[in-house]
Parts: sequence; C-alpha cells; structure tokens
Amino acid sequence: MNKELTNQDYKRLFQETVGGEAILEDLVKRFTLPPSFDEHNAAIKTYYRAGQRSVIDFILSRINRANGVSDDE
Repeated sequence: MNKELTNQDYKRLFQETVGGEAILEDLVKRFTLPPSFDEHNAAIKTYYRAGQRSVIDFILSRINRANGVSDDE
C-alpha cells in the first residue's frame, strides 16, 4: 500500500521523531557543499553538488510548508 506523502509526514519525520533533527542536520552538512572551483572538472562537480542540494531543498520546502511557511518567503 503506497500512501501519498504529505508535508506533515516530512515534518513528523524530521522534526518530531527522536533523532530526526540530527539526521536532517547531517544530511544538510553532507549535501549542501559550495560550488567547486577545482581546475579539473569544476563544472561537473558543481552540477553534481547542485543535484545533491536539490534533494535537501525539497525536504526543507516540505517541512516549511507543514509549518506554514510558503516557498516565497
């Protein structure tokens, strides 16, 4: 049985479940690295990191909406 996940589900998991906030903090630290300025493959590394960050942005957006904060704010 596949249930459609709601904003409240994300909030519950990452803000109300024991350890959820620590896990989210760890994910943010690991996957929100700044753009790469390495002379070798900088563009590829930057795009890769942007892809990782987009997942974190999605999770944070769902939590924010559950807390009444719109994406525009």
